[in-house]
Amino acid sequence: MLKVGIVGGTGYTGAELLRLIAAHPDAEVAMITSRAEDGVPVDELFPSLRGYVDLRFTVPDVAALSSCDVVFFATPHNVAMNLVPELLAAGTRVVDLSADFRIRDAALWSKWYNEEHLCPDVLAEAVYGLPETNAAAIADAKLIACPGCYPTAVELGFIPLLESKLVDPSRLIASAASGVSGAGRQAKVDNLFAELSESFKAYGVAGHRHLPEIEQELMVAAKGPVSLTFTPHLLPQVRGIHATLFSEVSNPDTSVEQLQSLFEERYANAPFVDVMPPGSLPQTRTVRGANMCRIAVHKPQGRNTVVVLSVIDNLVKGASGQAIQNMNIMFGLPETAGLQGVSLLP
Repeated sequence: MLKVGIVGGTGYTGAELLRLIAAHPDAEVAMITSRAEDGVPVDELFPSLRGYVDLRFTVPDVAALSSCDVVFFATPHNVAMNLVPELLAAGTRVVDLSADFRIRDAALWSKWYNEEHLCPDVLAEAVYGLPETNAAAIADAKLIACPGCYPTAVELGFIPLLESKLVDPSRLIASAASGVSGAGRQAKVDNLFAELSESFKAYGVAGHRHLPEIEQELMVAAKGPVSLTFTPHLLPQVRGIHATLFSEVSNPDTSVEQLQSLFEERYANAPFVDVMPPGSLPQTRTVRGANMCRIAVHKPQGRNTVVVLSVIDNLVKGASGQAIQNMNIMFGLPETAGLQGVSLLP
């Protein structure tokens, strides 16, 4: 039984880790930390976990965390980088759900996060945790940089097209929308029900922190430079991401049937990517609570534009579920262990 530690357990991703690991056959949470809630029973803060988690929050302590087989960081950026070097030195494996190790270039990270990276030397050790592209490296990794929610939906939709060189990598567009839980469990006027309900808006149009991460990974798939226009939006719902992706085919004769076959073959062995039948329109409600990405590919009016629709639950496949998927691969467990729950409907 794997001994799991969670740093930052009071947010939505921490709560999702607790929920999912509670049903995991080969892992159990040994400790969970929160400076603000030190000593508080977990099920007092999260009554949904009564009968499943019998722990109290504690202050983060590297010595105690080092006794775990794996430590998850469900924290804002600039937290993990303070503790990860010591944990790695102690032989503890780490899955970081924050942005601290996703961007391999420390200077680029600093540009987007407006502060100095505290352990740039560790960036080279971090493995980007998208299992559909990096499973072999994940299996040997000591430190996993778990992808962001928008990047997961966007990358899974574009990667087959770029790997096969079927589209122009300089003309990629992603219009994506996320539920408000993507902003975290914090009090902000913009996140109030009265501000969100019956409204829909774009944000981060001039530049979003997920852009360099997405372009970094798409360049790996394309084996060359890419240029992405990425516009995020806020949905008046709790969970879910819907990404609508646009690209131009290099060969106008490429048929939608060929595109469908490409996606089906690329993800044939990916247990958490569902390539839907031709003509499908995936909905966020079909992945709610599940570690699944549902994808549909279209070529409207038979013209040159390929439209890929990609939906995930931002807290599961976009965060905590994917983190556990990485843990399973790291420790040689079945990739699907603890993650086979069916999505909630309605």
